[in-house]
Amino acid sequence: MRNIFIFIRIYFNFLFFLFLMGLSLFMLFNYNRYHHTVYSAVTGEITGKINKRFNDVEYYFQLKRTNDSLVKANESLYNKLKQDLELPDTITKLSIDTLRIDTLLYQRKYLYLTAKVVGNSVSQTNNYLELHRGSRQGVIADLGVTDINNSVVGTVVDVSSDYSVVMSLLHRQSNISAKLKKTGETGSVIWDGLQPNIVLLKDISKEVKVSAGDTIITSGFSDKFPYGLLIGTVKEIENDRASSTYTIRLKTAANFYNLQYVYVINNLQKEEPQQLLKKVKKTNE
Repeated sequence: MRNIFIFIRIYFNFLFFLFLMGLSLFMLFNYNRYHHTVYSAVTGEITGKINKRFNDVEYYFQLKRTNDSLVKANESLYNKLKQDLELPDTITKLSIDTLRIDTLLYQRKYLYLTAKVVGNSVSQTNNYLELHRGSRQGVIADLGVTDINNSVVGTVVDVSSDYSVVMSLLHRQSNISAKLKKTGETGSVIWDGLQPNIVLLKDISKEVKVSAGDTIITSGFSDKFPYGLLIGTVKEIENDRASSTYTIRLKTAANFYNLQYVYVINNLQKEEPQQLLKKVKKTNE
């Protein structure tokens, strides 16, 4: 404190001069229209340049995150090429005239369609996404949807010519067939309507060893999603003594707060097993 008073005493005249100059400039720019206009123009130009530099820096870091996500998405797609194509059984003579086949006689099973997210909610009891891609761009109802890292997002429930609506994983009626990657047990992923990044894995027996951090993937039992897509990781395990199964809380792999683009997954081979199942059910009724 003593040093501060000494400093003020030594430089009192200079400090007082700066105070008077600042007061003079303030009065000049605030009470003189011409000088106020010039001051506003200059400060506006300087502020604009600073904001532009700041936006350029911010855009650079966002671009890096976007590029990183695209790299991961491409890697995930490359790793799933064999899964998206299936080789038919050729032990006996097989005649095919309607299925899409490439030059290696592989039948394409899954087709990925990119779509821009134009609407998204996370705080409602039942949340939806809106995509700027509809029937004219190849989207139909009841298709699975993932983010650009191929993590499960939801299911298409309605389609117009150029837009489609997706039932988010964060929806009380959402029900995704899932599997513990480590042990293979299957269950169902639902949402309890509480936290936007937490979903529940049900129907896992207490005889199964489950640990925090375990990975949960799609089971492949649904015709909407291929096997092995990431749903989330185990965050918390609730041991209800009145039940023979766990209630497992998962942290979702998809970031529902920042969905800009998604993949709509079209299963090109789902019609035949669906028709066969309907036939069997009708026969046994």
